[in-house]
Amino acid sequence: MNNMFALLGMGGGEIIFVFAAALILFGANKIPQFAKGLGQAIKEFKKASSDVSNEIHNAMHEEPTPPSSLPAKPQAAPETAAPVATVPKS
Repeated sequence: MNNMFALLGMGGGEIIFVFAAALILFGANKIPQFAKGLGQAIKEFKKASSDVSNEIHNAMHEEPTPPSSLPAKPQAAPETAAPVATVPKS
């Protein structure tokens, strides 16, 4: 736990001060709700991160499928006489 706060450059006294300020600002009833929401957000983030890592891992180790034979050229439809557009003379 100290490693996480060490990255933020916070010591023990500063951590206590932040928790006390949060308690005063939000009240004792709201802090468990915030903690629950934060926990759910972290859980979803870890799940999404794991899914992406697994997808990349599977893609890297997937056997490439051999290219299928190229499709033949589409046969051209027989040309039919296109109707001649008439332009009114002015």
